[in-house]
Amino acid sequence: MTTAWHALAQLVSWPDLTEVRSSCGTGRALRSAGAEIAHFHSDRSVDLHLTAGAIRRYERDLRRSTAIRLVPGSHWVTVRLECESDVSLLMTLMSAALRAHQDRPDTPGTPALRCNDRLEAALAQREYL
Repeated sequence: MTTAWHALAQLVSWPDLTEVRSSCGTGRALRSAGAEIAHFHSDRSVDLHLTAGAIRRYERDLRRSTAIRLVPGSHWVTVRLECESDVSLLMTLMSAALRAHQDRPDTPGTPALRCNDRLEAALAQREYL
């Protein structure tokens, strides 16, 4: 079992999370009561909907982590899962994301924010050009 699928198996047992198909079309997702909160895109990559406020609050620490990728303007962070300490980091960030979504839930009719899966590809292409 890969690191990401091991993390998914742990998180799906949390009472506030339900496994669903990812709205971006790639991989599996975890949904809280109000929104999709995590997209498992690959064996080693998870996009986590942390929210803009939580990213601002934790930005200094997030930037220090080699397991985290921040995409400018995104409310999602990408967590690279290479070892058990990365899974522990994901669990901690998932708790923060759940709290952030409880404090400010999505309202019906609010457009879904895109995860980093497509945004990273667009940024990489722009850097190449």
